[in-house]
Amino acid sequence: MKRVYHIALLAGVAIIASSCQNTKKPNYQYMPNMYEAVSYETYAESDAFKNGKEGQLPPAGTINRGFEVYDYPNTTEGYEAAKANSKSPYGPWSEADKEKAKGLYEIYCAICHGAAGDGKGKLVKQEKFLGVPSYKDRVITEGSVFHVETYGLNAMGSHANQLSTKERWMIAAYVMELKNK
Repeated sequence: MKRVYHIALLAGVAIIASSCQNTKKPNYQYMPNMYEAVSYETYAESDAFKNGKEGQLPPAGTINRGFEVYDYPNTTEGYEAAKANSKSPYGPWSEADKEKAKGLYEIYCAICHGAAGDGKGKLVKQEKFLGVPSYKDRVITEGSVFHVETYGLNAMGSHANQLSTKERWMIAAYVMELKNK
């Protein structure tokens, strides 16, 4: 008989506890801002920032993580300085690095400059670009090639977004090999 009372008491407590539940509106929210977030228009002004219009800017003098500073400006003087003074900070290239440089050159450069660096790539043969120089006809150094890869020159755009600093130096060394062949 005592057992029947315990079961009845347990059932009564369960009924009372479940009768207070409202499934349409929870009684308690752990983090209400996550459930009922304030929406903002994409380009609307907001008081979330100091001046009300634009986001916060990084502190002056800071650079992105992993960014390597290149000391030569994108000017003719910067090009000439890089041509005269800039050298690869990486040591002698291994055979694997040379193979990788050849592959990168074929992907990014050979379409215009040609596989042999003679300025007769596929786009030049199809007359999409004219006047692409041969490496043998130009006075270039490893530093000048790196500078042009970084900033671009004339019709050639910058490759700094597609290639890392080390990859650009690898290609510059490969271009110098093509020039000397």
